[in-house]
Amino acid sequence: MNDVRRTAAEAADALAAGETTSVALTQAHLDRIAEVDGAVHAFLHVDAEGALAAAEESDRRRASGAPASPLDGVPVAVKDVLATRGQPTTCGSKVLEGWVPPYDATVVTLLREAGLPILGKTNMDEFAMGSSTEHSAYGPTRNPWDLGRVPGGSGGGSAAAVAAFEAPLALGTDTGGSIRQPGALTGTVGVKPTYGGVSRYGLVAMANSLDQVGPVTRTVLDSALLHEVIGGHDPRDSTSLPDPVGGLVEAARRGAAGDLTGLKVGKIAELRGEGYQDGVEERFEDSLALLEKAGAEVIEVACPSFVHALAAYYLIMPSEASSNLARFDAMRYGLRVPPDGVDDPSAEQVMRASREAGFGDEVKRRIILGTFALSAGYVDAFYGKGQKVRTLIQRDFAAAWAQVDVLVSPTSPSTAFPIGEKQHDPRSMYLNDVATVPANLAGVPGISVPNGLHDGLPVGFQVLAPRQADDRLYRVGAALESLLEQQWGGPLLSQAPALEGASA
Repeated sequence: MNDVRRTAAEAADALAAGETTSVALTQAHLDRIAEVDGAVHAFLHVDAEGALAAAEESDRRRASGAPASPLDGVPVAVKDVLATRGQPTTCGSKVLEGWVPPYDATVVTLLREAGLPILGKTNMDEFAMGSSTEHSAYGPTRNPWDLGRVPGGSGGGSAAAVAAFEAPLALGTDTGGSIRQPGALTGTVGVKPTYGGVSRYGLVAMANSLDQVGPVTRTVLDSALLHEVIGGHDPRDSTSLPDPVGGLVEAARRGAAGDLTGLKVGKIAELRGEGYQDGVEERFEDSLALLEKAGAEVIEVACPSFVHALAAYYLIMPSEASSNLARFDAMRYGLRVPPDGVDDPSAEQVMRASREAGFGDEVKRRIILGTFALSAGYVDAFYGKGQKVRTLIQRDFAAAWAQVDVLVSPTSPSTAFPIGEKQHDPRSMYLNDVATVPANLAGVPGISVPNGLHDGLPVGFQVLAPRQADDRLYRVGAALESLLEQQWGGPLLSQAPALEGASA
């Protein structure tokens, strides 16, 4: 089998059986990056030397019979919002161009300890602000299914790398859907773990109460394997939950058997209908029928506050982002630009000139919005009300969990749109997050699983579960994946027409 076509689980099995080596596996993916990434632009930085050195170490461990983890030797890509010692971390922004952190994010440390060679850093909307990966200061990432379309955002680089077979695994971050929405648009699996279930130490924060690191993969089992590597308590993260993460791989394997007898599934009434493409709705209904065939009971659940989730999110998130991005002041690190025509500029003048030159339009837009929402006289009217709506959304979730085991909806209201179509219409762009933001506001876990095509483009099916019930995501996701692949005769990505032409 072509090494780049293996799933992570298949690659791990091949490594364990001695059928391939980590060096061969890693080199194959580096070759694939060289072949297609000029067109896809999933990566901002590729660390071939470091990845191959880590692969050699992995092969030595395998040869001695002491692999560091089940995924030892399987390469991975990392979103450029996570600190990586010795590799640039730019957050897709000119403000941090060339910055090389002196430390690793906790999840990166865990990847290294588990023996996964890190291929490089993936492209993203600047400071994770966007729904298309068009807002990177280093140019857009393109969807491997159609190079004229977006891969979703903000983590489109990670999703595109996995979809284009440039990496079998990747890490993303999800603040309002930035793992799940690109997953839906690229035909990949994206997981937002329970808030606090995966360490955020070393993640360059956009919105501290919303951000969460999670897996981007081609199968549900691969996500479970990666989630178990990166999950668990971290004393360096004050929001980290004390409980260990486990049982996810077991849940995925159990779900793949296709038996959901006794499971109650709630379809969210508010996350469908107007604004959702007909084909997206059709694939959703088809998937519900498969879940019922597997023994699940499907009922409709009302979550009335969800209609206000997007508005609340776009008050809370910019407010936190405005506060977080204040640190980029040109004084300590990052871009420093002297103001024109000023011989002896003040610190404030340097700061203003640097932030004007370094931040893109979308980042500036959200800073202005967040600063206004937090300003004297308006904080209660805007930010305060957003937080009250957040409480109502959490109550809706609590009421739903009293009725069902999981909630489901389409992941995104539409398939991937053409690059440039929504660049100058921010409100239209923000609507892409309508189905994903409730999970972030409540801190509950979510997964997006590819569930078909509409007009030749991927569609995603979202499953949400109660806090710290991440195993339910993997059970339901793996069951749906298995049933769909029986219909398709293989993985959805095997139907992607643009992948082999991506080197154009």
